[in-house]
Amino acid sequence: MTTIKDGEYTATIYKLIKDSQYVEAIHILNGQLQKHTKSRAALSLLGYCYYHIQDFTNAAECYEQLTQLHPEVEEYKVYYAQSLYKAGAYPEASKASFVLDNPSSHTKMVKLQACIKYCEENYSAAKSLLEQLPQDDPDYIYNMGCLLYQDGKYEEACKKFTSAMQVLGYVPALSYNIALCYYNLKNYDQANKYIGEIIERGIREHPELNVGIMTEGIDVHSVGNTLVLHQTALIEAFNLKAAIEYQQKNLKAAQEALTDMPPRSEEELDPVTLHNQALMNMDTKPSEGFEKLAFLLQQPSFPPVTFGNLLLLYCKHEYFDLAADVLAENAHLTYKFLSPYMFEFLDALLTCQTAPEEAFRKFDEMNAKLTEQLRKLAKQLQEARLARDDEGQKKALQEYDVMQEKYIVVLMAQAKIYWNRENFQMVEKIFRKSVEVCNEDDTWKLNVAHVLFMQNKYKEAIGFYEPIVKKHYDNILNVSAVVLANLCVSYIMTSQNEEAEELMRKIEKEEEQISYEDPDKKVFHLCIVNLVIGTLYCAKGNYDFGISRVIKSLEPYNKKLGTDTWFYAKRCFLSLLENMSKHMVMLRDAVVQECIQFLEHCEVYGKEVPAIIEQPLEEIRIHIGKNTVTYEARLLKAQFYEVIGWNK
Repeated sequence: MTTIKDGEYTATIYKLIKDSQYVEAIHILNGQLQKHTKSRAALSLLGYCYYHIQDFTNAAECYEQLTQLHPEVEEYKVYYAQSLYKAGAYPEASKASFVLDNPSSHTKMVKLQACIKYCEENYSAAKSLLEQLPQDDPDYIYNMGCLLYQDGKYEEACKKFTSAMQVLGYVPALSYNIALCYYNLKNYDQANKYIGEIIERGIREHPELNVGIMTEGIDVHSVGNTLVLHQTALIEAFNLKAAIEYQQKNLKAAQEALTDMPPRSEEELDPVTLHNQALMNMDTKPSEGFEKLAFLLQQPSFPPVTFGNLLLLYCKHEYFDLAADVLAENAHLTYKFLSPYMFEFLDALLTCQTAPEEAFRKFDEMNAKLTEQLRKLAKQLQEARLARDDEGQKKALQEYDVMQEKYIVVLMAQAKIYWNRENFQMVEKIFRKSVEVCNEDDTWKLNVAHVLFMQNKYKEAIGFYEPIVKKHYDNILNVSAVVLANLCVSYIMTSQNEEAEELMRKIEKEEEQISYEDPDKKVFHLCIVNLVIGTLYCAKGNYDFGISRVIKSLEPYNKKLGTDTWFYAKRCFLSLLENMSKHMVMLRDAVVQECIQFLEHCEVYGKEVPAIIEQPLEEIRIHIGKNTVTYEARLLKAQFYEVIGWNK
């Protein structure tokens, strides 16, 4: 930093503040404060700069000194109380607000105390304080909207925020609150409209915030947590946009919304952004995700859904011990952040590990309650239809969908107990019992199809797979590769070879289109379909045809060799080796030669391909050189040489 001449300090500092270069101004002011420890000007400007970079703790320290040095200045007392409130020091802020004894500060004091009570979750106290304000005060309308929102009265809250907007003009934070109400009402189009306006204005009025730069892959410096950034409500808007995309199953768009927000370093991220980053990148960066969620749980405040999400993700990844530990260590959070449904579900899920029969009974009890509620809602829906009450119909339908989703989650957890034991008849029986509630649901249909397929009931499985595939026929690659593979196998096993070939041609055509548009993109659908068909022939003992099909399915290797495809391929080779070692299968030399050649190709192309996806929190990691397709291909080749005696 260049040296500032005597007499130019004031001009330099004010210019830096005018240009929003608060960090540089703080650096100079701290230097001045060391020389003049009680300088009113330095402390006042320093408090102002700290407040603008959202460093409220340091701002509060500056204003605290000013209130002691100049007790006659009422503004310093106001700023001190506000800084403490913003820093999350609510008891101290409340105490500081009572010092505001000037009649001109009374309204500010009441508003501040109401905000403090709201943040302390003492909503009744906040409401009684707000009622001391004139009802035409925009802040009264705005804050009453917040209380209605907290009470789950989203429509009424939305009206309050809209009224406040009409009085105050456009305020990004108000626009965000309206979007949030629409989000909770599941009216995503309206929510997106308000989010779009916040983002558009933010980009237009503050190009220096670099919106969207990170998504384009350009490396930029952090814009910091400035007051300007806070006032634009851009961070909140992008987080809400990401949440909407995530709810609508558009994971890529959700991830983009998070990278579109103004760039900040990781230590500058707010709890909501940190939570959303963890959740939306869980499939690609699970270890990081668990780390972030666990870190948030240790903080004084975190998004309310953090606790439930961490527990569910531990269970999803089968870390049941960790989930049980988190639940036991944070018993005080259970009643605050988990709904009775969520608590009962997690309790049953954890019971599965030690007492499956007891868990089954718990799931059964849950579903009995949910079935009763679904029947009541179905009756309400019918009554609304007869009365031609569109609003009542819409509300009942939304509630029914939410309740049905809960029912299906419990049902699948219950069925999994028997699926893991390979008792597919019992799984089918569980699904048939739920036909009244679920017969229109795709998740239910898909799982019924799977359980029929596992019992070799191919004709019945086709009846469930086919409608799902036909529904997405124009975008067939949106359907899971395993579903397409199982349908093809079912066609083959019921002598409908033409249908199987037609489906495979359709997949091939779609894959060619993607390769044309993005030559580097790996698409595995057709490959997995062929691998499953090859596996089927191997399972039936026709290794000549089965292995050849598996080998051809992985060509070209640079595009088709991946962790999933290797998993299917190696199972066939291991099965073949086992049967050859027992002298139950004899292979022609040409096929053996083909196998060796295939494994050599896998050695060449599999150096960067992981052989298995390791569990994110595994303490003992596989050696980096052993967790590759190349390493496993060499092992299989060595086994081949051993079995056929070529190494003797």
